Amino acid sequence: MVVISDTYLPVTFAVPGLTDAQFDEICEQYGAYRVEYDGSREHVIIMPPTDDETGSSNLSISGQLWAWVSRVRRGRGTDSSTGFLLPDGSRMSPDAAWISAERRRSKPACPEFVVELMSASDRRKTVHEKMLTWMENGCLLGWMIDRRARSVTIYRPGVEPEVLTGIDSINGDGPVEGFMLDLTTVWDPL
Repeated sequence: MVVISDTYLPVTFAVPGLTDAQFDEICEQYGAYRVEYDGSREHVIIMPPTDDETGSSNLSISGQLWAWVSRVRRGRGTDSSTGFLLPDGSRMSPDAAWISAERRRSKPACPEFVVELMSASDRRKTVHEKMLTWMENGCLLGWMIDRRARSVTIYRPGVEPEVLTGIDSINGDGPVEGFMLDLTTVWDPL
């Protein structure tokens, strides 16, 4: 059993030869946390719960995505409690995502669209690397939202990330054409 104090979270530690049973044990032990692992299945990442402002911002993102998904009915939206087993073997959880019905039928499956909302404990470099992993696994569009900088970094495969600042909304394209995210309640949660 691994015991880690909240003081040290988020934390990444090595578990060579991680089995599904070991991963399940870690998830059970840290049930209040988000637990992921990388493509080598040798590095487990434990992230603390977010603060209430980040949680409220994330609820706004998920709610707006759900409203669009229920209107267009072309796939499924997910929230931050969803873990995806990706083609490279990693298991990651985006803050919000959209995956088509066609992609859901294949396993492993990467969502076509992901949103990562940076929390106070997140480091830009770490979230950037996570976004690159999403793209390498087949994601077609990703938004990294930084509330502190009031910026959205747009990720697409094979293209340098694009940073937008000073915006109050962002329009989806590609897999989420027609989705518009109102950022005002993300920047300043209710």
